[in-house]
Amino acid sequence: MIRIKLSRKLGEKRITQATLARMTGIRPTTISDLYNEMAARVGLEQLDKICEALDCPISDILEYVPNKKP
Repeated sequence: MIRIKLSRKLGEKRITQATLARMTGIRPTTISDLYNEMAARVGLEQLDKICEALDCPISDILEYVPNKKP
């Protein structure tokens, strides 16, 4: 599973969701979905804008967590 760590990164940088939306031009509802790990998909362009705005690698935003085996 892919975990979205945007909430943690915004907390570290002390940036609000609204500020990130303004910095990137990404709709606030999209930022909110990412922040709350509710997004089913994310475009590469959006990830690029977020990484550029937060000055961080993509690994600070996304994390791979192996699925639990039954």
